[in-house]
Amino acid sequence: MTETSPISPLVDELWERRAQLSPADEDARKQVVAAVDQLDAGEARVAQVVDGRVVVDERAKRSILLAFKVLDMAQTSAGDFRYHDRVPLKTRFEGVRVVPGAIARWGSHFEPGVVLMPSYTNIGGYVGAGSMVDTWATVGSCAQIGRNVHLSGGVGIGGVLEPPQAAPVVVEDDAFIGSRSMVVEGARVRTGAKLGAGAILTSSTRVFEAETGNELPRGEAPERSVCVGSTRVKSFPGGDFGMPCLLVLRYLEPGQEHDKLALNDILREHGVAP
Repeated sequence: MTETSPISPLVDELWERRAQLSPADEDARKQVVAAVDQLDAGEARVAQVVDGRVVVDERAKRSILLAFKVLDMAQTSAGDFRYHDRVPLKTRFEGVRVVPGAIARWGSHFEPGVVLMPSYTNIGGYVGAGSMVDTWATVGSCAQIGRNVHLSGGVGIGGVLEPPQAAPVVVEDDAFIGSRSMVVEGARVRTGAKLGAGAILTSSTRVFEAETGNELPRGEAPERSVCVGSTRVKSFPGGDFGMPCLLVLRYLEPGQEHDKLALNDILREHGVAP
């Protein structure tokens, strides 16, 4: 995606000589600040789903990494709180509801209609319109959250900066991530999928259908699926142990994506607390 990136190709030139860069390089700093400003404004983003594939804008990730080379440490404040960092806090929240206690770094972006409860969003993170980042939830660096998504309390969405071409976590439109769930290592939650509380999804997590026993692509919650964390027995020299996996209980019909009561009923039917 770098070839069509809205970010200046001068960033690539800076990347090639990144080892020599420092906060003293004023021209380099201007280029990098302009690039991260594009991420902050939503004019560029680290990754998008294009024709079903997650496509990474390497230039966007390089811009973020270069920011840590060319920005100096500086003190900032928010009320009585004091911070000392290279990356300041975000200041643009047009159309976004920001509850006291919510923290977002410069270079993250929120579309209008997002609700930020006391939570944390790192640089490069992107959250689509109508989504909620609930209390103590974390959106890691470069994580991409779709529209009308609910990240429940304590959810951890992992971040990734290096290597630049690595795909970040992507949670697509209309998804629901249950309380205290973890989605990390470039895992993907597809459109309308629901994860029950405490589910763990990594890029290497094995995914199975409860009805058929079929194994699905690793590290992905399928579209419109209702999933819970589970274990699968694996034999080792020292004995049999339960290894974590993701279990697909069933698939929702089109139009059920927003029906949380239906989701709760499905989870209770299988003895899982919603």
